[in-house]
Amino acid sequence: MIKHLRLAAFVIAGVAATSAAHADVTVYSAGPAGLINGLAEGFKAKTGVQVNVFQGTTGKVLARIEAEAANPQVDVLVSASWDTANDFTQRGWLLPYTSPNAATVPDFLKSETAVAQGVSALGIVWNPKSGTPKPEEWADLTKPEFKDLVTLPDPAQSGAAFELVAALSGTAGNWKLFEDLAANGAIVAGANAAALNPVLQGAKAAVFGAVDYISFAGKKKGESVEVIFPASGTVVAPRPVMILNWSKNQDEAKQFVDYILSDEGQALVAKAFLIPARTDIPADRPVIKDLKLLEIDSTQVYANRAQMLEEFSKIFSKK
Repeated sequence: MIKHLRLAAFVIAGVAATSAAHADVTVYSAGPAGLINGLAEGFKAKTGVQVNVFQGTTGKVLARIEAEAANPQVDVLVSASWDTANDFTQRGWLLPYTSPNAATVPDFLKSETAVAQGVSALGIVWNPKSGTPKPEEWADLTKPEFKDLVTLPDPAQSGAAFELVAALSGTAGNWKLFEDLAANGAIVAGANAAALNPVLQGAKAAVFGAVDYISFAGKKKGESVEVIFPASGTVVAPRPVMILNWSKNQDEAKQFVDYILSDEGQALVAKAFLIPARTDIPADRPVIKDLKLLEIDSTQVYANRAQMLEEFSKIFSKK
């Protein structure tokens, strides 16, 4: 009888271990969809672990997490804004974890509770067929040649656009560049895609502060578009990966973070035209070392966010 009980216990333990080894991981990701799907497929091929993906805008992803507060489902979150990582850390929602594959990730792209999957940068996206001279600096888009031909992403809808506005206006509140843009007929077109589409279609000549990877991908497909990073500087938008502390599959979640930062995972990030978080991974585009980064005090900037957005809105509503 005891022998049979021991055998039954052994079988049950074996089944439990097998089940745990193949526990699913649920990942919520704020685009690009092709990248997260590729990472999910690659991870499953390596480990046998199924990755359940929900992909959407940052707003939709965060709304889903809030809606599931009573019964949270997500194990791993990939956001398009580092502000999400700061917010979730303050709420105590994140599991501290440092991946062994994060050794060559720069310090400003990782913390105890988050690490960048990859990085996008903001630049001028210009249509060479627009009949306008190639811009080199932000202020070039205030010149008469670009009258009524420039769009901007709305900083109220894009965290990266907000940080660029903050960096270029400075803590002293120097709004002249944006006043000149507004006087020259530039329009605030909505979120990033809404600002970019008129340029791709030829209705406008340039985007001031476009997220770069979408345009790099479009250029690869043959679209008439060029990405320009002003020598005076720009900002980058790290895409943090976080493990939620309520995850029931923390081991698998850690493995997924490790995979994202592996050679294979970072190659997929580079293929999506994002800057890999690891500095030792090549990319067919400018990377962090090729850019001049503008410094901003994130704590001060986000503390004054409402005031800055109000001032920005006033400038462009005067047109």
